[in-house]
Amino acid sequence: MANLKEVKQRITSVVSTQQITKAMKMVAAAKLRRAQDRIVQMRPYAEKLNGILTNVSSGAEGSIELVYADKREVNKVLIVAITSDRGLCGAFNSNIIKATNVLLNGKYAEQHAAGNVTILPLGKKVYDYYRKRNINVVSDFYSIFTDLSFDGVRAAAEFAMDGYAQGDYDQVEIIFNEFKNVATQIVRTEQFLPIGIEEQVSEEKASSTDYIFEPSKEYIIEELVPKSLKITFYKAVLESNASEHGARMTAMDKATENAGELLKELRLTYNRTRQAAITNEILEIVAGANALSA
Repeated sequence: MANLKEVKQRITSVVSTQQITKAMKMVAAAKLRRAQDRIVQMRPYAEKLNGILTNVSSGAEGSIELVYADKREVNKVLIVAITSDRGLCGAFNSNIIKATNVLLNGKYAEQHAAGNVTILPLGKKVYDYYRKRNINVVSDFYSIFTDLSFDGVRAAAEFAMDGYAQGDYDQVEIIFNEFKNVATQIVRTEQFLPIGIEEQVSEEKASSTDYIFEPSKEYIIEELVPKSLKITFYKAVLESNASEHGARMTAMDKATENAGELLKELRLTYNRTRQAAITNEILEIVAGANALSA
């Protein structure tokens, strides 16, 4: 059985850890509120923008050629993987890395074997993971969460869009955690480029809204598509940011509970050890007294 000093040191250590996890939970809760407000406000805007693009495009099928809708044989792939900069958020980061590896070893195994898959990491965790491995990594945007803003995200989106337009990549995929609630984050793998306007029109059955176009439908679509792509990219980053804080809040809450359970066990052990020590001392005193009186 452990001695009193060791048990007391463990109790002190666990109490200190519990205070840290409790503080981290409170910080994550405060950040989550702001991040949740941002994504909740962004979703209707992104959905409405995509809806307008779909409606406007419904009457222009085949008459407008968009570079971002140009489908070609997939030889070179860009995978945008979004994680966090820090850990202590459960399986948040590892789930993204697992989903990315599934693409690398499954859907794009042939391209990966040929060295034609590039990772665009957003977040230090995924950047650190892939830069140590034999794979192409873009190191310009991994610190995007240090100062999260639309301008920073737009630069990363434009990198992917320009790479596709110039033929550096034939397909672009985004992997991120979609925020549902504090306890639930869903890993999403979405095709960013090429876009499929025709498929969107056929699937969503575009509404019969009448638009007056100025200067022209073609010009508006050519302006809307890049803007819609950047908003979609930004929305994925905001989803991941809210998911990170939700995952960290949940993980720290569970860690605090576990620390409380461990403290109960340690204090019980401490009391039993102290009681055993006192009992032994009494027995020794009694034995000594009996020896003297004999």
